[in-house]
Amino acid sequence: MNILYSGDARISDGVLISILSLLKHVRQPLHIYLLTAAMTANGQHYAPVKDTTAAFLNRLVSQRNPQSTVKKIDITALFTADPPLANMATRFTPGCMLRLYSDQVPELPDRLLYLDADVVCRQDPTDFYAQDLGQAEFVGVLDHYGKWFFHHALRPFDYINSGVLLLNMPQIRKTGLFAKTRERCRTRKMFMPDQSALNKLAVHKRLAPAKYNEQHDMKPDTVFQHFSTRLFFFPYFHTQTVKPWQPQAMHQVLHVHAYDDILKEYTALAPALKGSYSHDKN
Repeated sequence: MNILYSGDARISDGVLISILSLLKHVRQPLHIYLLTAAMTANGQHYAPVKDTTAAFLNRLVSQRNPQSTVKKIDITALFTADPPLANMATRFTPGCMLRLYSDQVPELPDRLLYLDADVVCRQDPTDFYAQDLGQAEFVGVLDHYGKWFFHHALRPFDYINSGVLLLNMPQIRKTGLFAKTRERCRTRKMFMPDQSALNKLAVHKRLAPAKYNEQHDMKPDTVFQHFSTRLFFFPYFHTQTVKPWQPQAMHQVLHVHAYDDILKEYTALAPALKGSYSHDKN
């Protein structure tokens, strides 16, 4: 199973938890790719994922299955040559847009399951991963909130959340989808840049059931739970963001205990993980 994460060095904790959850539920070998880059945006510098961090994660997965691998791919040169200029100062870090350069990375396989670093696996995703992609550029789940506000096709709901995407790379290259989204991110400011561009420009996208990207409360059939920002209207309108690498908030704010075994393992491994990216100059 080919898994793709993208971002700067700060995704390391989330990626560790996400990988631990995959190791728990996926029996086949995992081939994990970390797409990263050095970036400067809005006066802030973002360092790439460290080589030592990738090596730490590679040891972890290979201990569970000798055929599993973790590979870091630094695309600083690609990003620098064609940055998303119109969206460098949004509330989203430029790291979230790195996946839009994956069509220019020849070592990536044809089928990729992209996961945000705040996505945790709850059940075996093999059926979702192995589906026939046909002409679809990607497969995803409706955005929990955005489906009510954004609309691009004839169907009543068609706005996909980009936190979990099954990518058909040959088809993406054929239609030029990622090249078009990079151009749009370079020239037009958007609220949710890469997600908005993907929804607007996709020629063939396929909707999957909510269980493959549950963005709210976990259900009995949830396969992936995505800990994105939530909206609450009582007792007053407010947002709430709790991430898996905040175990105390997971318990006290969200009252989620379903991942306690994974978070316990993460807590035990976290010092070694942090050591892997604290003393490396790369």
